[in-house]
Amino acid sequence: MNPVHGEIRPGFETVREAFGDVLAGTSGGAAFSVVRDGEVLAELWGGSARPGVAWTRDTLVVLFSGTKGVVATVAAMLTARGLLDPDERVATYWPEFAQNGKDDVRVSHMLSHTVGLPYVEADLPTLDNAGNANALAQQRPLWTPGTRVAYHALTYGYLTTELIRRVTGRNVGALIPELLGDIDVHLGTPESDDHRLAVVTRAPGYRISTFLHDPARRAIVERMYRGLLDSGESFNTPEYRRAELAAGGATGTAAAMARLYDRIGSGLVPAPVLAEATRTWSEGLDAVNDRPVRFGLGYELADPIGTYGPADVAFGHSGAGGGRHGAWPADGIGFSFTTNELRAEDVDERASTLLAALKTCL
Repeated sequence: MNPVHGEIRPGFETVREAFGDVLAGTSGGAAFSVVRDGEVLAELWGGSARPGVAWTRDTLVVLFSGTKGVVATVAAMLTARGLLDPDERVATYWPEFAQNGKDDVRVSHMLSHTVGLPYVEADLPTLDNAGNANALAQQRPLWTPGTRVAYHALTYGYLTTELIRRVTGRNVGALIPELLGDIDVHLGTPESDDHRLAVVTRAPGYRISTFLHDPARRAIVERMYRGLLDSGESFNTPEYRRAELAAGGATGTAAAMARLYDRIGSGLVPAPVLAEATRTWSEGLDAVNDRPVRFGLGYELADPIGTYGPADVAFGHSGAGGGRHGAWPADGIGFSFTTNELRAEDVDERASTLLAALKTCL
């Protein structure tokens, strides 16, 4: 059995035990961190980052869509500074976007996955932020923006990257340390940190969009993900980590992500702005994936299938294959689970097990 490393506060022994069970059943490694008001309640890790290399407290892992929660926080900070308005037309900031029925699209539609641009019609390289953003600006949405919700797996990143660049003149990756503080989260991971990266693998039978059984819409999902998760190993390459993909290309540690969500709830994002960003802006059955979803402004919210565990109010963002990062405002905590073994959502209980154990200790 892989030994559990790290620390817990007295009273959180159940979390350590649950993490031990999770780690024992995980191929590779994992980490779980919980922070409340700056105090570490649990910071645990174990297993292997890659063959022959142990997972450590400083092991970085690709966050996949956990990146979206970080980007949502950047957007909230820009809103707090008066540079971005969720109710404003996207075209006010990005005039070229007002093509093919998108002249009245609001920033909130883009952030809450209701804009109707879940994939790029043009055949462009996945890592080309500017090219894909330009193509989306010209593209007609699949539905009237704001009328349906569907997860924009990759296009969320192209759209928000360009919107934020238009507002600030900066790339999102450069704004993360400036706006969010000194955290070990990187969008555009530097070469100097490559030695800390965990190698991501797929568990046998790994699948995406496990709620979807309609073959016609399965074809849409394949266009959305463009083979990123279900074929090849592009997400383990330096090119992927350097590309600053705001939908899923950041790397980080569980310790850093837990601290980030603790800071968000402790005043990093001004309370009125955070309340607006974490209220329900869209919810229902995903029009493409058939998964129950609920979104704020870029954040996932507590949903009917318990993505954020036994908490009535929660916000954050999960990541492909099992990552779970977020906050329980009523308990005043930030948490993060990271792993380098991708498992299908319908069989992966690791993060849910840890969150259930955490709730019993609070």
